[in-house]
Amino acid sequence: MIVLLVMSYQVKAEKTWGPTGHRVVGTIAETHLKPKTKRKLKKLLKKKSLAFLSTYGDEIKSDKRYNKFYTWHYVNMPLDEDYDASKSNPKGDLVTGIEYCKKIIKDKNSSDDDKAFYLKMLIHLIGDLHQPMHVGLAEDRGGNDFKVQWHYQDTNMHAVWDYKMLDRYDMSYQELAANADVLTKDEIKKLQEGTTIDWVNEVHQLSREVYKSAEQGENLRYKYSYKYLNVVRYQLQKGGIRLAKVLNDLF
Repeated sequence: MIVLLVMSYQVKAEKTWGPTGHRVVGTIAETHLKPKTKRKLKKLLKKKSLAFLSTYGDEIKSDKRYNKFYTWHYVNMPLDEDYDASKSNPKGDLVTGIEYCKKIIKDKNSSDDDKAFYLKMLIHLIGDLHQPMHVGLAEDRGGNDFKVQWHYQDTNMHAVWDYKMLDRYDMSYQELAANADVLTKDEIKKLQEGTTIDWVNEVHQLSREVYKSAEQGENLRYKYSYKYLNVVRYQLQKGGIRLAKVLNDLF
């Protein structure tokens, strides 16, 4: 049986990194896995790739049985506070969700089904962590109520950063992963340092910039992509590199 945390609430679903973004994170992570980790993941995930399973956390949102995991996809903080200083969500958040997944996966008494479930959630949540609007403000639901236009179409800032910039770029997840920036071993090691909270606080600094990057109702077009698409690509790369670190540590 799958172990579920007891948290009851009702909330309208939001999008996270679109499928393309999550699959980029999973694909990049696989290039940084140790052989031992790959073997264990292959067995536990029944030979499915990290890219294939990276969207699982969003797919289950259509099933009410998993509503209790909804708040795990984000963490809200005032722009002038960090995670430790901000008010915690009693229903859980990105940080507590990630740590709970790791706990179940490490528990020798957990069944393989439980480990596989929380592993799929973990893959997804590490990706979510690196989307700046998932570390945004509670009052606008992480940019969902920050209304803008994208090439003359009504949307919101959350969607622009989730998938609209990537969709407009029109590259597959394999192409995006293959064209990630070339980093040295020292640069990769540096990115993998720190805790989940450290990574959240780092992304929150980017969230502050995103909130200043546009005005309500502004029509965002090519100039916005020119300035921020490479930021999106780098966030996906960091997510993949850090996901690999987490998985290598677990296995």
